[in-house]
Parts: sequence; C-alpha cells; structure tokens
Amino acid sequence: QVQLVESGGGLVQPGGSLRLSCAASGSIFRLNAMGWYRQVPGKERDLVARITSGGSTNYADSVKGRFTISRDNAKNTVYLQLNSLKPEDTAVYYCNADITEYYWSNNTPYWGQGTQVTVSS
Repeated sequence: QVQLVESGGGLVQPGGSLRLSCAASGSIFRLNAMGWYRQVPGKERDLVARITSGGSTNYADSVKGRFTISRDNAKNTVYLQLNSLKPEDTAVYYCNADITEYYWSNNTPYWGQGTQVTVSS
C-alpha cells in the first residue's frame, strides 16, 4: 500500500513564503513523475508544478518565477517552495506521484490528502 503524506501548509501574509513537503512510503519499485496540484471550492484541480524522475520540471504560468519544485529521490520526497505568495494562491494543495509498485506493475497515480494554503493579511 502506497501513501503520500503532505506537510507544510498554513496561513501566510501576502508576499510571504511556505515550503510544502510530500513523502511517499510503502511498496515502491519505482517513483516516477511527482507533482503538486491545487484546488479551490467549486473549481477543478489544476496543475501547479511537476517534476520527472530525471529532474525536468514544468510549471503553471501563474506560478512561474515564484514557485520551485524539487525532489529528493533518496527520501522519496517532493517539495514545493512557494515564494511571493498572493491571495489568489489560496487553495488546497495536493501532492501527486506516479508509482510503479512492483516490477510487473503498471504506473499508477497516487494522491496525498491535501494541505491548506491560505494567503491573507
């Protein structure tokens, strides 16, 4: 059983910073691409940033230059550094990882439970 556990959300003032972490545990043969998505009530879950196992990244236009995604493969962990936060960044942030559990398994997407980020003065 694979689990993704997120941490690091909270309340921050506009212009502030936060760092989100997401650790994958359980039966993991290969940890492939990992990413962060966010969702506000009544809207779809949108991609924020994604990073491949080789370290290639892509970002939503709205966060380019402010957010940075990184990963530590030894710890099966992905991070999202959020800088210059704006009120419109307020959302529940979800971690996502594509995981191959066994050598014979297909690549399967897993989701974390979500962590709230609120940007407000």
